[in-house]
Amino acid sequence: MHLNPYGADAVKLAADLANRPPASAEELADRCRAAGLTLEQPATPQDLRSVRTALVAWEEVVDADGEQERAELVNRMLAGSAAHPRLTNHDGDGWHLHYRADRQPFGAVLASLIAVGTALHLVGRGMHRLKRCAVVECATIFAGTSRTGRQRYCSQPCANRDAVRRHRARKGGSDRGAGRRSGPGRRIPGGNGSRSSSG
Repeated sequence: MHLNPYGADAVKLAADLANRPPASAEELADRCRAAGLTLEQPATPQDLRSVRTALVAWEEVVDADGEQERAELVNRMLAGSAAHPRLTNHDGDGWHLHYRADRQPFGAVLASLIAVGTALHLVGRGMHRLKRCAVVECATIFAGTSRTGRQRYCSQPCANRDAVRRHRARKGGSDRGAGRRSGPGRRIPGGNGSRSSSG
């Protein structure tokens, strides 16, 4: 996989794997291929364990309280999985950068890709552009790539659901306010204009 300038490919893959953890090494390999990653060797159960460990660390990055903590967690991932960058043309499909040593197990390669891609995404797009959906019952992780940088939901259905919920909450508050205004002293509908007795 060639990392794009903002690391979006790697971060989207990480989010996909974290949101729907692969159940087997074969599934991990299939989903990585579908994302455009070239596998130089078959994925093994040890690779799956390595990726699961990397994703646990990555979710800590997602859930970090602030930019400083997020940066420290990303740096920890980089220190544990990445090496100095090097130019490569290993598949004959153009020169590009690798941020890892050659001949590494697939799990280590993917962990490095996720770490470097996340760092590139955050510094290129913004340190806040990695989060969970704003809908309370939805824990889906997404990488913000919108032009404005204000994305709050993982999908349009979640955005619509929250909009309906906020609308109902406002309407409910309005109804409760109307109920409070209809206490003693209100004008009786259809009456003669006199005030009702307050006791």
